[in-house]
Amino acid sequence: MPVPVPVPVPAPAQASEGRAYAIEAPAEGSAEGPEPLDGPGGAVEVSNQPLPQPVDDELPPEPLDNPRRLLVWPAPDVSTQQALSDRGYRPVIVHSREEVDAQIAAFPAALFVDPLTGPITRTALQSLRQAAVAAEVPVLLAAGLGQATREAAYGADPAVLLKALAPRDSEQHPSRVLVIEEHEDIAQALAATLERRGMQVARAATDTEAVALAQQIRPNLVVMDLMQVRRRRAGIIDWLRANGQLNRTPLVVYTSTDLDEAELPSLSSGETVLFLAERSTSDEVQARIVDLLAKIGTN
Repeated sequence: MPVPVPVPVPAPAQASEGRAYAIEAPAEGSAEGPEPLDGPGGAVEVSNQPLPQPVDDELPPEPLDNPRRLLVWPAPDVSTQQALSDRGYRPVIVHSREEVDAQIAAFPAALFVDPLTGPITRTALQSLRQAAVAAEVPVLLAAGLGQATREAAYGADPAVLLKALAPRDSEQHPSRVLVIEEHEDIAQALAATLERRGMQVARAATDTEAVALAQQIRPNLVVMDLMQVRRRRAGIIDWLRANGQLNRTPLVVYTSTDLDEAELPSLSSGETVLFLAERSTSDEVQARIVDLLAKIGTN
């Protein structure tokens, strides 16, 4: 059955900007334990019926489209759509693994999950990821990080989303996550929330250090600050491609431009926590995301 199309979840009054991600926390007493960030205004599971998609009468296409197809969820906002079009991409919206499967013959460059115009449920994300990985299509998810007290945090614990995105070698093996972050407080906070969900975390401060770590642990998921991606030089993405891992290792890039460096020590002390929010859409961020997609989609 098609995966339901999520709808935006309004943030409570105390949030001045951003948007909460609709990702339901595990139930009280479940194996994963309760989610402390959920509460009034927290992340919730939402559902709706998918909009009918137009039949693509161009399938099967030539081996490579011009412009090249990029599978996206959900529909891009105006500025992202323009940035992608300017770089030669044709965004194709997909809501389910069946819709991903229907596009594989077109050799799409990647699956780009960018919850700007609507949040995504973990069930939908997991289904899309499974379809893309099975078809050897690289997966990139863009997000934003926010910092607040537990009471004021209006988004989901990042681990709820990332656990749904991370594949595992087997049911007996936890996901191995490589976190690339230069700020120690952010890296520690991300590692702590992922480890509480049963994932194994390796941390690198730079893209170069990440390559050395990747050789040791063979990560199932790579999470990094968008601004630390090497745009013109070889880095973790090139290593993943060279070692046949890029098509099976989802990538998550986040923007943390709204975080105040002076407040970061509060993460280590436990006074504040990280939560997922709407990513930045500045010109610099848009350019870096499109550059990253071009780097990922290179045959």
